[in-house]
Amino acid sequence: MGNIETPEQHRKLFKRTLIVIVISQMFGGAGLAAGITVGALLAQEMLGTDSYAGVPVALFTLGSAVAALLVGRLSQRYSRRVGLVTGFMTGGIGAIGIVLAAISDNIVLLFSSLLVYGVGTATNLQARYAGTDLALPHQRATAISIAMVSTTFGAVAGPNLVGVMGEFALSIGVPALAGPFMLGAAAYILAGLVLFIFLRPDPLVLAKEIAAAAQQAAIRNTTEVHAHPAGIHRRSVAIGATVMVVTQLTMIAIMTMTPIHMTHNGHGMRDVGLVIGVHVGAMYLPSLITGFLVDKLGRTAIIIAAGVTLLASGLLAALAPPDSLPLLITALALLGLGWNFGLISGTALIVDGTETSTRAKTQGSVDVLVALAGASGGVVSGVVAAHFSYYTLSLVGGLLSLLLIPVVIWSSVKSNRL
Repeated sequence: MGNIETPEQHRKLFKRTLIVIVISQMFGGAGLAAGITVGALLAQEMLGTDSYAGVPVALFTLGSAVAALLVGRLSQRYSRRVGLVTGFMTGGIGAIGIVLAAISDNIVLLFSSLLVYGVGTATNLQARYAGTDLALPHQRATAISIAMVSTTFGAVAGPNLVGVMGEFALSIGVPALAGPFMLGAAAYILAGLVLFIFLRPDPLVLAKEIAAAAQQAAIRNTTEVHAHPAGIHRRSVAIGATVMVVTQLTMIAIMTMTPIHMTHNGHGMRDVGLVIGVHVGAMYLPSLITGFLVDKLGRTAIIIAAGVTLLASGLLAALAPPDSLPLLITALALLGLGWNFGLISGTALIVDGTETSTRAKTQGSVDVLVALAGASGGVVSGVVAAHFSYYTLSLVGGLLSLLLIPVVIWSSVKSNRL
């Protein structure tokens, strides 16, 4: 394609690609945050009960599980641009469907549109990998971190525009809770347009060309490589998957019901948007520091930190006075931080325990498990909160995450014996 003839051209294309990804992630983060903030409230309003308020999060999380495989296959078969643009545009269509469902009070359309909306969630997560396609080995972690941090800007801004979008929706005769999904639709479509227009040449296509050229020119090294015992590999993958599943389950369950808990106790939509905005910021913003800590202190230390942080979040959410906005903000910030610790340390364990020949397949399987855990957390959270209380839900979530500590310590002891 005449784009990678010199190292300088390679460097410029890498930087340009990363800038495009960062811009798209800002829009994608805003689209992602819409469903997190008011999805449960919209279901509660349309269904008239709290019992199924967790269904929206479960549905768009389930949709993201299926989409993670489809977007990845489209990217591999055609190009990164085709896969990501298709995913973001589909997510935008889903958000439009949710708005139409709210206007027509159509539950079937709401639930089906939530599934489609989930495609945008999966695409937003996969987009950060496009930034690594042209990165040199020592730049890849930095590229992923920059993309994750850039998601924060849109993800924090989205919830804080809930009140504004609700007022705008009412001004044009649309239910207030559909307003954030109008923002979500615009954000996802804009993210897709940015990639469609500017992600040229395609980074994945160029990366394949670079790899093919390097393979032809490389001198094969027959030096023997001593592999780690298979048991350590399997255990690393199992523990990494467990950490990611438990942290996702805990985070989704508590986060889903917090807006409803707040509205039941006199908080307005602006307060809800502020709490969820801080929570989402805590999920993504610490990424650069967390990655450094995982490499510096080790996977086990940060997994333990994840368990302790999530326990503190659950206890604070359960015991804080429901009218205390500062304590709710602190609880949800800790929830996001604990998720960040668990996600990055768990992902590092998955990478540690897989060979390059099977890594992508294994990571895809784990991502599906994580998405299904999030879907389960969304469904169960509404049932537990309705039949018991938000306090019970938060306490159980915190205690569940604490189980990570004995599991990871046991794993470390077993690994040292091999």
